[in-house]
Amino acid sequence: MTKAEIAREIAKTTGIDKGAVVTVIEQVMTVVKDSLAHGENVYLRGFGYFIVKIRAEKTARNISKNTTIIIPAHNIPAFKPANTFKEEVSK
Repeated sequence: MTKAEIAREIAKTTGIDKGAVVTVIEQVMTVVKDSLAHGENVYLRGFGYFIVKIRAEKTARNISKNTTIIIPAHNIPAFKPANTFKEEVSK
């Protein structure tokens, strides 16, 4: 499902203009990205939470050149669904 399809569904069920729904969806995504970029987790009760995971530095191999490289430590975004979310999907 794409962002446009989500916006269309929300507009249909709520009666709100699709353009306004798209604006709200984009703003929610911006707030989540900005929060994660500043190291803040985002909790949505009953849905799940977005967190920042820290990947440790590691050594990797380039098999074609037979060399090793160091991949530095870095942060990655992750999503952990709430239990109610997982139960609903598993039905």
